[in-house]
Amino acid sequence: MRVLCPTRRSGRASVAAAIALAVAAPARAAEVVILVAAPGYPGSTAQAQPTMDAFARVVERAAGWPAGRASAVYHEALEPALRMLEGGGVGMLVAPLPFFVEFGSRFGLRPVAQAETVAGARSPWVLVAGRGAPASPGDLAGRTLWSRAGYAPRFVREVALEGWLGDGKTLEVAFTDRILGVLRRASTGELVAVLLDGEQATALDSLPFRDGLQVLHRSAPLPVSLACVAPALDGEAGSELAAALLQLHRDEAARPVLEEMRLSGFVPLDDATRKSLERWAAGRP
Repeated sequence: MRVLCPTRRSGRASVAAAIALAVAAPARAAEVVILVAAPGYPGSTAQAQPTMDAFARVVERAAGWPAGRASAVYHEALEPALRMLEGGGVGMLVAPLPFFVEFGSRFGLRPVAQAETVAGARSPWVLVAGRGAPASPGDLAGRTLWSRAGYAPRFVREVALEGWLGDGKTLEVAFTDRILGVLRRASTGELVAVLLDGEQATALDSLPFRDGLQVLHRSAPLPVSLACVAPALDGEAGSELAAALLQLHRDEAARPVLEEMRLSGFVPLDDATRKSLERWAAGRP
């Protein structure tokens, strides 16, 4: 039996052909990682992953990308979300306004759209304390202000309480994801204040101890959540992704996914909002 072996010449030809094919084949586009960060909100990374996978698929379809180009992950805790951003691999962040105000400049995040909840794209933040509490900001000294946004003290002082806090800027700000317990403590006369987001404020009147609470301040309606492009995402892909988000509300297949995320879609940023975001991120009064 004769064994056929390639000659040196045919080996060189095979190598050359392989190189030619590699050069001719288009380079695979890099994976785009979408981080959905919501410190203090319900759910966990594991529980949310099926929804995040579905979100990545509808975004790919809207952007005209091949399957597998995008991935998405949810974090309800602050530190894992910050570690992902510090790793430099995140292409887009979807997060509440306090997260952007506190960390947007640090990570070079550029807002491209507002996330619209079922209640709208904007809502006020509401400061609450026990009935009979002093309404003057200076008189809040010695109290701790608890909030779901407590991880972002600059947002609390300079945005949610902008124009009202005044000399009370030394007010201690603390994070809690158990706002109901703090509201109950305030209603019994404990020296605490509570800053509520729009969703929490809407439920305020339904509390059985509501008569023990009073509203001290209500901010102007503020963006609830933002979609931001990170430096890891190049210009073309970033534009494609931003445009895709703005089309999701028109996709019947995307609607159940958005509902799982408690969203109705994404809307463009107007010039006034964009300027406010730039000012807040830069810490300018």
